[in-house]
Amino acid sequence: MSEKSLFTRIIDREIPAEIVFEDDLCIAIRDVNPQAPLHVLVIPKQPVTKISDGDSGDAGLFGHLLLTAADIASREGHEDFRLVINNGAGAGQSVFHLHVHVLAGRGLGWPPG
Repeated sequence: MSEKSLFTRIIDREIPAEIVFEDDLCIAIRDVNPQAPLHVLVIPKQPVTKISDGDSGDAGLFGHLLLTAADIASREGHEDFRLVINNGAGAGQSVFHLHVHVLAGRGLGWPPG
């Protein structure tokens, strides 16, 4: 059996986190190292390593993550926000359990860092 990811341990309540939303498919937590005034991670409860590991059967889950992220930004009072999904270490992924970053509350330049 493979070792649980940090996010699986949070989902299983083995590690504390500030949960801002949860349903049957995902959990959303505040990032412990926020890069903007709003920095929430939307994490599927199903352990998917990275988005490129998904297939057409995951379309509903992936869509749910994005719609949940948008709803969280809105509920937190942000009309303008950025969603980020890092896919692989070279793209900045450091926890290998798919997650969507929701960033808002400051200017977010383009191109991103």
